[in-house]
Amino acid sequence: MKVAYIQMEPRLLEVHKNLSRAERFIKDAAREGAKLIVLPELFDTGYNFESREEVEGIAQQIPDGDTTEFLVEQAREHEIFIVAGTAEKDEMGKLYNSAVIAGPLGSGYIGKYRKIHLFYREKLFFEPGNLGFHVFNIGMAKVGVMICFDWFFPEAMRTLALKGADIIAHPSNLVMPYAPRAMPIRALENRVFSITANRVGEERGLRFIGKSTIASPRAEVLAMGSEEGEEVGIVEINVEEARNKRINELNDIFKDRRPGFYFV
Repeated sequence: MKVAYIQMEPRLLEVHKNLSRAERFIKDAAREGAKLIVLPELFDTGYNFESREEVEGIAQQIPDGDTTEFLVEQAREHEIFIVAGTAEKDEMGKLYNSAVIAGPLGSGYIGKYRKIHLFYREKLFFEPGNLGFHVFNIGMAKVGVMICFDWFFPEAMRTLALKGADIIAHPSNLVMPYAPRAMPIRALENRVFSITANRVGEERGLRFIGKSTIASPRAEVLAMGSEEGEEVGIVEINVEEARNKRINELNDIFKDRRPGFYFV
């Protein structure tokens, strides 16, 4: 199957402009045959908020908001699966840094993930995720979802892998330089594919690093974006590679685990 990241520059607080911008990139990726497309964290809202009131003004419910409806429409039109980050407001008014998973079948809405590890000033606006780590079966593959700073915690990706993920979808707004180097190792540690969709540009003095990355279960960098440009990265992967956890005839990375010795 072909998978893709979309590396784009969202405009802060301009939701409908960002949806229109994303639509063009989604269409390009689908035209090239991508069946799973990952967009950045908060692709529809921008990131560097000044106040909670700003977030409250643009956050939407999932799945009833405009952004989820847009993603479902795109998934149906192009017969694809999409993972994309957005600001969520729940029924009680709590705010979450979330990701939506949409597909072409049924209602189109597959599920959501709420970011568990909040980075820096996100803690001023969002609640820590409370839904746990989940793997979504899209037929062609099983997809685990985490968001940006989650990568810094090896337990996040390992949990998804242990739950059966073949591919880790990783919407991001990276500002530190480490993830593009680290994600191939995370993929190797768990023998999975990873798709990091990062953004580019600058907001209120905060610069994002781009370098969206698709990595293989062997730590190969299959695609990497530039540091500044908007672009789509597409590669063809063999999902079966992520289902073989053996390194050699005597070592299996999951069967060789010794969890009883890992806790302090």
